[in-house]
Amino acid sequence: MAENTPARTIADGYATDGAALELGTVLVDGVCDPEARVRIPLATLNRHGLVAGATGTGKTKTLQALAGQLSDAGVPVLLADVKGDLSGMARAGERNEKIDERVRDTGDDWTPTAYPVLFLSLGDGGVAVPVRATITQFGPILLAKVLRLNPTQESTLGLIFHWADQRGLPLLDTKDLRAVIQHLTSDAGKADLKGIGGVSSSTAGVILRALVNLEAQGGDTFFGEPELEPADLMRQIGGKGVVTLLELAERAANPMLFSTFLMWLLAELYEELPEAGDLDEPKLVFFFDEAHLLFADASKAFLDRIEQTVKLIRSKGVGVFFCTQLPTDIPNEVLSQLGARVQHALRAFTPEDQQALSRTVKTYPRSDVYDLESALTSLGTGEAIVTVLSERGAPTPVAWTRLRAPRSMMAAIGEDEIRAEAAASPLQEKYGEMVDRDSAYERLTGRIASGPGGDAVPVGAPAPPPGDAPPPAGATPQAGGTPPPPQPQDSSEKNWFSKIGDFLQSPTGRQITNTVTREITRSLFGTRRRR
Repeated sequence: MAENTPARTIADGYATDGAALELGTVLVDGVCDPEARVRIPLATLNRHGLVAGATGTGKTKTLQALAGQLSDAGVPVLLADVKGDLSGMARAGERNEKIDERVRDTGDDWTPTAYPVLFLSLGDGGVAVPVRATITQFGPILLAKVLRLNPTQESTLGLIFHWADQRGLPLLDTKDLRAVIQHLTSDAGKADLKGIGGVSSSTAGVILRALVNLEAQGGDTFFGEPELEPADLMRQIGGKGVVTLLELAERAANPMLFSTFLMWLLAELYEELPEAGDLDEPKLVFFFDEAHLLFADASKAFLDRIEQTVKLIRSKGVGVFFCTQLPTDIPNEVLSQLGARVQHALRAFTPEDQQALSRTVKTYPRSDVYDLESALTSLGTGEAIVTVLSERGAPTPVAWTRLRAPRSMMAAIGEDEIRAEAAASPLQEKYGEMVDRDSAYERLTGRIASGPGGDAVPVGAPAPPPGDAPPPAGATPQAGGTPPPPQPQDSSEKNWFSKIGDFLQSPTGRQITNTVTREITRSLFGTRRRR
């Protein structure tokens, strides 16, 4: 019978009947017990988690090891590769003395493993497959966060979106939104601006300048079409879950845009996935790196929406792990939703650091084995203080854990290798080239013509059917226009409906029909709902 040591007692709280991720083994008084396993049940991953710790304490390797095991279990993973050092997951690791030592400590049957990796870049300018979102789909709430607008300016942006929605003006890229704002602040658009209500031209001007600054930072390469479909992140290859690595392209070097894009993806997953309840394993695990950027300077309304999304998305079978340096970077309302905690070492050099340390200790269950305040500042690289939810939903005992080593390569691969992987990806053809179709910019600048005369379409109005179809009964001809010649009522009606049918089958008609049928309902975050 195994000796009932403190380490084994702690490990008993991590025993599972179902499948689980192996984090590592329990360490007590500097001694690691390879038989005292620390696990996270796959069935509890939709209760979310936190990976935190100071720079250089091993957070990235922890993410890499978790993502690798999830892939082995057939679970797709999305990782934000902000620093570009996770690309080695596409290659098998190499054994060395440090790995051998870690294998002995953790009882791991370590095997070099490469994983199916999908490389994506946020916008153009990167080495991977570029991904984008349209301005309309992104919505005013998330865009206001990217533009760093205050609450008044955010409200104004929402009214501008509403005006474009009502006029049937698709906002696909930044020049579309810029054209709408320029129209509303011009002499020709004064009446439209007044009709919105509560919008001042000076506030609209502030938003316009913020938008121009975003374009200068490369944001214009991100907003547009084709738009990323979240379903493309949820794939398997050879029974392994695909690991999607999303990098921040140099031309879109805006970390705020990066973190907000991840929130947009999460909101899209919530809206599109069906209810699933509690599953034996998640459909997707979403690692939200640099999470502090999302919460910095966020309004209460914005935080409320994040809290609600995180709370509700677990019923869709999606697990979310927030990754940051300090747990205090995460608002308490969101932190309370995170069932798994993997806390690497904290540094307490300043009074503020000490206060953050004390607050972190209070978020853990009480421990009779460890002095947590001392432990959190004494952890070695690749060690963490862990507590998770057991299969029955209760917090596990606090475990000072020596973490398993990743099985993939723990270094970045070359850019040429990433380019080759991206070029061979089935998503390259789908997302590789930006498409600039007719939208708000073209309509407001008069580049869409109507009828044989080529007159510009009025603001927000779709092009009428081609030909000489008469206006509906009761319509008044425009000033200076020539009324259509009278036609027999039955012939006119037949001709009119026939032309409507022909028009709806034309490319322009289909485009207008698509615009009407998808406009406009907006979700919790103000993102447009596809219908």
